[in-house]
Amino acid sequence: MRKIIFTVLGILLIVVSFFLAGYIIESKKTFKPKSEKVVKTVFTEVVKNGTVPIIVSANGNLIAKQRVELYAEVQGVFKKGSKLFKEGQAFRQGETIINIDANEYAASVQSAKSNLFNQLTAVMPDLRLDYPDIYSKWQDYLSNFDMSKSTPALPKMATEKEKFFISGRGILTSYYNVKNLEQRLAKYRITAPFSGILTETLVTEGTLVRSGQKLGEFINTEVYELEVAISKQYTDLLKVGESVELTNLDDNSTYKGKVTRINGSIDQLTQTVNAYIEVDDKNLREGMYLEADLDAKKEENAIEVDRGLLLQGNQIFIVRDSVLDKIDVAPVYFSDKRVVLKNVPDGVTIVSKPISGAFTGMAVKIYSEQPENKKE
Repeated sequence: MRKIIFTVLGILLIVVSFFLAGYIIESKKTFKPKSEKVVKTVFTEVVKNGTVPIIVSANGNLIAKQRVELYAEVQGVFKKGSKLFKEGQAFRQGETIINIDANEYAASVQSAKSNLFNQLTAVMPDLRLDYPDIYSKWQDYLSNFDMSKSTPALPKMATEKEKFFISGRGILTSYYNVKNLEQRLAKYRITAPFSGILTETLVTEGTLVRSGQKLGEFINTEVYELEVAISKQYTDLLKVGESVELTNLDDNSTYKGKVTRINGSIDQLTQTVNAYIEVDDKNLREGMYLEADLDAKKEENAIEVDRGLLLQGNQIFIVRDSVLDKIDVAPVYFSDKRVVLKNVPDGVTIVSKPISGAFTGMAVKIYSEQPENKKE
């Protein structure tokens, strides 16, 4: 009897627990948060077409427009001059940069000049007797003949008889031999073709210089050129004489230059054309890295926007009644960050900053700056 009672009580306890658990489960309510529709705020601007200058950016290193590589055409010992032959040494136009010992060669030149003088002296008696009408001009030439100076040009021979007589005595041959020696003697002294400085020196005073040996480099520090490579698609936009703004990226200093030359051939490897920009400024140095903004042309009835706004298929987003839409545009020039567009109607409200996940028909809210609260 006891076992029956305990069994009945156990069954009742299980049944009551089952119903109680079901009641508790049914009484529990799950509250789901109500989803809210998110409307993105976008930055916009109203289109107003105008003239957009197309600027092609390029960069390069400055090089001196006037540069001379100094080579020896004769052999001798490098003599010490009034200024040191060192890098950075400045010379004015006409000053002696290099002076090679030419004493031995100068003696041979004097010997040849003396021989010419003797030949002229020997023919003077015959000229007085046979050609008295030309004697005076040859006598004046002989009187003005200075052994310490460059040999003057021979008097002009008016007749064939005079020419045959002078040539037959070997005077013409001796004269041109002397002039040839004098020309070579001048090569023992190298002068500055323009005012500038030495940028490279390969010899020092006392060095034995050999013919054909490179001695150094000399540049003009007043005018420089910047060689820049321009993509071939923009070469038809460039013109000689166009003004260029150059920027030193180290200190943001700017300089004014102009396009002086444009190469007529395209580099086969890079498909670029080299343009040369002339610039002069006392603060410039050869080898400086500059960035050039070439004012290529001006595009009429166009706008310029961020390059990230241009979609595939040459479209951009506009806002109509707080909803995004797309319109077709015609891009005419791309830079690293900007793009110039045409065929965008005036008065259209375009998106001015890229939107993540944007699509046609998306509801948006136009951002408007709130005015600052006035202080009471």
